[in-house]
Amino acid sequence: MADTVLYEVSDGLATITLNRPDAMNALNVASKVALREAAEAAAGDSAVRAILLTAAGERAFCVGQDLKEHIGLLAEDRETGAGQTMSTVKEHYNPIVRALAGAPKPVVAAVNGVAAGAGLGFALAADYRIVADTAGFNTSFAGVALTADSGISWTLPRVVGPSRATDLLLFPRSISAQDALELGIANRVVPAPELRAEAEKTARALAQGPTVAYAALKEAVAFGLTHSLAETLEKEDELQTRAGQSEDHAIAVQAFVNKERPKYLGR
Repeated sequence: MADTVLYEVSDGLATITLNRPDAMNALNVASKVALREAAEAAAGDSAVRAILLTAAGERAFCVGQDLKEHIGLLAEDRETGAGQTMSTVKEHYNPIVRALAGAPKPVVAAVNGVAAGAGLGFALAADYRIVADTAGFNTSFAGVALTADSGISWTLPRVVGPSRATDLLLFPRSISAQDALELGIANRVVPAPELRAEAEKTARALAQGPTVAYAALKEAVAFGLTHSLAETLEKEDELQTRAGQSEDHAIAVQAFVNKERPKYLGR
């Protein structure tokens, strides 16, 4: 993987770090390919029990598409008629969001600075967002005459409601960390110097937890958002049966009886 994205696995935690701080972690082709590979690797690795998505530097988590590279690619498309520039949504953004949102394990985003466009989309694809008090969010798309991508048309209305989502998309503007907390975009806001430690602490705690149950919880919530109550009850029965047959459940019950802290195996 390119050094535009760093990938490390330690004690069941995969840490994915966007690593173009001088470019505010803007997404060029190399970084999008590397991020897709890292996200898919973490999601598919049974040894990985939680994922931490973060970014290098202090100014930005990710400002979305690298517009300097984008301008050149658009010019090439006009000359050749190939029309390949916008294939990045299908080739890069969609697989990244699918891997993060669909990972059968918790995903924590540590938002250290500005998260705009696809950067916001990746943060929203995480299950839990810890945000520096100096960070901010912006949908950005309409500001460059584009529509939403990176899953934002699905995730943002579910987080803030359809009316507020439409407002934020039609009138892109900076949303402070505190406003993001009130809207539900941020789950926690912490002082910027404490962000990495707090995010790692949270992600490592999840990595040591009952990951079979966590995967089922993610699946249940996603299913319930788009299905009837009757269908959701059936899904809950299916998922609870799976969780109840896990080793982790047996460990948890025995630990409860023994008044001990459970040591989960993730299976």
